[in-house]
Amino acid sequence: MEKKQLFDQLKKLSTEQRNPNSMDIDARSIPEILSIINDEDKKVALAVETQIPYITQAVELVVRGFVKGGRLIYVGAGTSGRVGVVDASECPPTFGVPFEMVQGMIAGGEGAMFRAVEGAEDKPEGGTHDIDKKEVGKNDIVCGIAASMRTPYVIGAIQRAKELGAKAIYVTTNPRTNLELPEFKHLAESLDVAICAEVGPEVIMGSTRMKSGTAQKLILNMITTTAMIRLGKIYENMMIDLQMTNKKLVERAKRVVMTITNVSYEEAEKYLVEAKGHVKTAIVMIKANANYEEATLRLKDANGFVRAAIEGNKYSLI
Repeated sequence: MEKKQLFDQLKKLSTEQRNPNSMDIDARSIPEILSIINDEDKKVALAVETQIPYITQAVELVVRGFVKGGRLIYVGAGTSGRVGVVDASECPPTFGVPFEMVQGMIAGGEGAMFRAVEGAEDKPEGGTHDIDKKEVGKNDIVCGIAASMRTPYVIGAIQRAKELGAKAIYVTTNPRTNLELPEFKHLAESLDVAICAEVGPEVIMGSTRMKSGTAQKLILNMITTTAMIRLGKIYENMMIDLQMTNKKLVERAKRVVMTITNVSYEEAEKYLVEAKGHVKTAIVMIKANANYEEATLRLKDANGFVRAAIEGNKYSLI
């Protein structure tokens, strides 16, 4: 893309406009600056709310992919890439899933998490190459994250993923109508779901680490948390697929069992030992008055859903 073409493209983006509410922010007091930022941040959740129908579609794709053994792979550059990597890295300790189940790709590689790699986002072939390295297939879901919608690295990754048969999701903070523009035609054709949380101009023009980054964080949290709930990783509103890998998590597991079943500390400890450290099994043993073998069978029939296992019901993930 020629320099003038890029200049003209950026002029159209809502995230590159000046915010009328912060025009004199450089002349304001500290409390006034903070109030301006806070007032703008209040708009983010409302912008995300408008996208719930599309986030729903994204979660459905992710759940179906997970059930088939697929992965969710986030792709982004700069702030967008870091938000994706953070969400991916938090899934294993939170939900007890394998590290490869949710992954993050960032333009410039792992080093770009801590220090900007200039120019990496401008190369669509970089995204194509990184998708090939991941050996993306038909059961995978690739989620592009780009506030501007136009990041070449992300678009290259999405288009390559689609060629390989993966499902493609896109998270942006520019208007959905931009996908109808000629320059975004090929991107639009590659997408299964577009999530367009239009947060408007940033407090500081073009600083998409602010409202755009916050919106992206909210959306990714919604996607992975809801998908994990639908996979049976939560009972009531508690994490129950804890991996007891350190002393803190051992005690948290006991507290979870105690809270759900009302047993004592000593009883929770005893049941967790009998359940071989598996929180779900311990809960089912107590709530269904079952031994280890029966509780394990109930969980298998219920596809890991504790509520259904306690009730003795089968449960289909799809």
